[in-house]
Amino acid sequence: MRSLRSARRRRRARAAHFTAKLVLASASPRRQALIGLLGLEWSAAPPALDEDRYLLDEPFISALNVALAKARATTSDDEDLVVAADTIVALDGNPLGKPADAEAATAMLTTLRGRPHAVLTGLVLRTFEGREWGAVVSTGVFMRPYSEAEIAAYVARGEPFDKAGGYAVQDALFRPVEHCKGCYLNVVGLPLCAVAAGLNALGVSVAQAESPPCRYCVAGAPLVEIAQDPERSIY
Repeated sequence: MRSLRSARRRRRARAAHFTAKLVLASASPRRQALIGLLGLEWSAAPPALDEDRYLLDEPFISALNVALAKARATTSDDEDLVVAADTIVALDGNPLGKPADAEAATAMLTTLRGRPHAVLTGLVLRTFEGREWGAVVSTGVFMRPYSEAEIAAYVARGEPFDKAGGYAVQDALFRPVEHCKGCYLNVVGLPLCAVAAGLNALGVSVAQAESPPCRYCVAGAPLVEIAQDPERSIY
């Protein structure tokens, strides 16, 4: 009986606090550049998943649903903790995906020009035991009134096609964003403030974030900039 109670106490202590290796369910170079800031060992394992099957009409629910599907489709070993994210750009409540070609990218960027919109990232953390934590982070983004020539130059560089909404907030040549209200790294695609909160909730101790711009936003911004522009701030 005593040994059984001791084993139970050890299991409870392990569940309350453990050291995990993170498995990032993403091929995104931007997310891979950021995940190391949490100070934990990590690897990338993008799942083979048809994301379109999990898209829903409501952007908030859709982002979380796709992230959940990614987390559950990612293979991991004992002691691993999967981190999955999906980012959606929503204009007037309607989701904007990744543009398929130059024409779609031009139309998307023209529609966003000079207007506010929301960037939503669904986030799911899943332990090797199957425990899950999820959240959706929203950031308000205000686009500047860039010119048609700027749009054409940006599209010609081939930048829009792997990005929700067709733009990268961190592109210092195009500089599409006037300012953000909320988490900057959420617009990049991985809100580390929320990841840290989820890790702590699941028993993995990492530094908590402050109000934005938090330590993760400040440290992460230079890691993901496509072109350096140290004098520009979007906060």
